[in-house]
Amino acid sequence: MTEFSRTTRVPHPVEDVFGWHARPGALTRLTPAWAGSVVEESSPPLGEGTRSRLRVAVPGSCGLVTVPWTAEHHGLVPGREFRDRMVRGPLAAWEHRHRFDDDGQGGTVVTDTVEYAALPGDRRFGDRLMGPSLERQFEARARRLLADLEFHAGHPGRPLTVALTGASGTIGTQLAALLSTGGHTVLRLVRRAPRGPHEIGWDPQGGQLDPESLRGVDVVVNLAGRSIAGRLGERAKQEIHDSRVLGTRLLARAFVQLGADAPAALVSGSAIGYYGADTHGEEVTEKSPPGDDFLARVCRAWEQAAMEAAPVTRVVLVRTGVVQTPAGGALRAQLPLFLAGLGGRLGSGRQWLSWISLDDAVGLLAHAVLSPGLHGPVNAVAPLPVTGREYARVLGKVLGRPALLPTPGLGPRLVLGAEGAQLMALADQRVSADRAIDRGYRFRHPDLGSALREELGRF
Repeated sequence: MTEFSRTTRVPHPVEDVFGWHARPGALTRLTPAWAGSVVEESSPPLGEGTRSRLRVAVPGSCGLVTVPWTAEHHGLVPGREFRDRMVRGPLAAWEHRHRFDDDGQGGTVVTDTVEYAALPGDRRFGDRLMGPSLERQFEARARRLLADLEFHAGHPGRPLTVALTGASGTIGTQLAALLSTGGHTVLRLVRRAPRGPHEIGWDPQGGQLDPESLRGVDVVVNLAGRSIAGRLGERAKQEIHDSRVLGTRLLARAFVQLGADAPAALVSGSAIGYYGADTHGEEVTEKSPPGDDFLARVCRAWEQAAMEAAPVTRVVLVRTGVVQTPAGGALRAQLPLFLAGLGGRLGSGRQWLSWISLDDAVGLLAHAVLSPGLHGPVNAVAPLPVTGREYARVLGKVLGRPALLPTPGLGPRLVLGAEGAQLMALADQRVSADRAIDRGYRFRHPDLGSALREELGRF
């Protein structure tokens, strides 16, 4: 057996640190996208004999591949320690002990000890490979834990009940986990029969939602919407529009029907596409007028639907930029080319890209949920936008690959069609983050380099 150990000091009390680990969502928050994904968390989170299912990234013959991993919890000492062991996975054995000790100064010493053994003849998990991989993963876990605890400490108040649409999406999954590890209760709106008390059934296309199902909910977060990736044919356009506008209008009208008993806030998704695909190099703010292309019209209708709830509740419209995560979106699409050394700028490279890390996209949504004074539109973009040329340079540097081969405009047009390429891959949008900062949000990744290093595990 090989042993790996890491100790981290966290300037928060043991009860807070252990409590964070003992709530739903902790495993999701502790699993970076570059290391794998959580299929199902154990329930209850640290119950004796309960199991979590993941897919973990391991070295394969053609790069990283994901394989199933099932972990079983045991050895719980409330407030002090717990353990999990691999019962299915690519190793001969794996035992992880989590220990939490008071540091004598009001903080916590978190000690992670892992004992593992590779299968006979398996060179993928030798110490030269496994050791550095574990070091990176636990370094990422420590940063995420500290940042989340600081976020929750900065948003004190009673635990809320939050209803969430789009909970299974990349952003929704992490938002649910961030809120629930902070002690809030998350109810998921699902398009099927509910399977328990933490689900609410609805049918946005069919206009079906019982307003009474939202009674007792403090905040509703609306992230539902069909992906805009792909060619923008007439059918796709209609689906993109309806998946956002119909469900949002249904929620808003449920608020109105509840009147004084409506949730205290509706935090509704939107996008910087509101400003149009070309801001002509000028910086736009929440006070800037909308654009007039397809995505701008969708965003405007989307926001207008949400504002129908404004007479009875606080409404926040979160206009999200280009989210950086290897789990999906633009970054995931470009990674294979850059890793092969064939990446480069898109088009001229002079167009502005208003990006945001996944962590900050999630954090800003949670900030909107927990900030009673925030209302109206807010741009979810990092404070430092970059040009397409600079984006390619920074991504290449983070990956240790050249970024010298420009992708002509024909490339995106072949994949997305002429309109889709212009609205997405070649968009020129310079968007201000000042309002988010002025309203108290602290960015975890204000610059592109730090964001990409964190999201890709290259630190």
